[in-house]
Amino acid sequence: MMMAMMFVAGATAFAGDSDALKAVMKSKNYAEAAQLLQQNLGQMADAAEKAKAYNHLVDLAMNKVSKETGTITENQVAQQMGQGKVQPYDTLGLADAICDAIYNAVECNKYDQQPDAKGRVKPKFAEKNAQRIWAVRTHLVNVGQEEARKESKTLALKYWGGFVDSGVDPFFAAQNHENEKEYFGQVALFSGRYAFEAQDLERANKYFEIAKKDPTQKTDALNYQLYVLRQNLKNHADSLAAINKIKAIYEAEPDNDATLDALNQMYDGMKDKAAQNALLDNHLAKYPNSFAALANKGLMAMAENDAVKGAEWLRKAAVAKPDNAVIYTYLGICLSSQAANCEDNAKGKEFYKQAIEAFDKAKELDPDKHQANWGYNRYQAYYGLYGEDDPRTKAAEQDR
Repeated sequence: MMMAMMFVAGATAFAGDSDALKAVMKSKNYAEAAQLLQQNLGQMADAAEKAKAYNHLVDLAMNKVSKETGTITENQVAQQMGQGKVQPYDTLGLADAICDAIYNAVECNKYDQQPDAKGRVKPKFAEKNAQRIWAVRTHLVNVGQEEARKESKTLALKYWGGFVDSGVDPFFAAQNHENEKEYFGQVALFSGRYAFEAQDLERANKYFEIAKKDPTQKTDALNYQLYVLRQNLKNHADSLAAINKIKAIYEAEPDNDATLDALNQMYDGMKDKAAQNALLDNHLAKYPNSFAALANKGLMAMAENDAVKGAEWLRKAAVAKPDNAVIYTYLGICLSSQAANCEDNAKGKEFYKQAIEAFDKAKELDPDKHQANWGYNRYQAYYGLYGEDDPRTKAAEQDR
């Protein structure tokens, strides 16, 4: 009886692979094995079997990678030695196989990290898979760049996105990231742009968030991210969700004028003036020279037909950013409005003089009116001060 019990226990302890796992392991073709895994995953005995099955897919994908990278190495040697022929290789097949290896390695690790029947966690595949995939990941950058050059944006996004996704995945955290720091943020930025063009806004936002961590890409990434968050807002709930996301970005970096401006625009679109004023006033209390806050206070005053307050805020904005033609144009409009409504002729002329100074500055900064259409308003100010027949007015008329 004891021997029988021992036999049963031994049979259980040394039970072979399940039929479901065997079906996957016997296939040497990646596509077939991947299909079999999906069909049989639910019938596998435990997490260890599932990890083994996914690792088999990694092996098959890496076989393809090894074949193509072997050809690349042989070509390089042939070119260096000036002997032999350069052989063609499957560029897209290489990149697809690397993407497949990444995905399956991460899935493999998910099951490989689960405890066994005794509560022990003994991953079998993690280190090997992470190291061998990391060694070939940069091919995704090169192939993605070639597809981008050919305007194959879907494939460029696939390969660049796979490179970025794996670069931030915890599975590869222990690998050496130093060598790719120089260009990782730029690849993330372009991945975000292509994801946006594909209307995958969630993915675009993810990549821009990653790109922001690179100081050389941060400004562009933030501007793209803020633009993406304000797209396709179909209802009130969408707008509130966008506001909350932008608020989170603003709270993380409250000194950033671009985020402040985006949040202010959202409140403006929602017609929530109380929230606008609270946002701008609180910001100015901390950052009194914030160009975005000062400019937006001025624009709000203009929208309420308060030329006096508008000019007051816009003067401060012009001091904060003296190279902005738009602000000088709006300042000139406010001053011209005060001049036109002034009952005191002397004061009116003084307002016109100040308006002309603002418009002239706008012209100096933006002579071709690419940023601000200062021409007609400038002519009106000259007309108001000097009259129709004055040479200065006629000269201003030419710039209308």
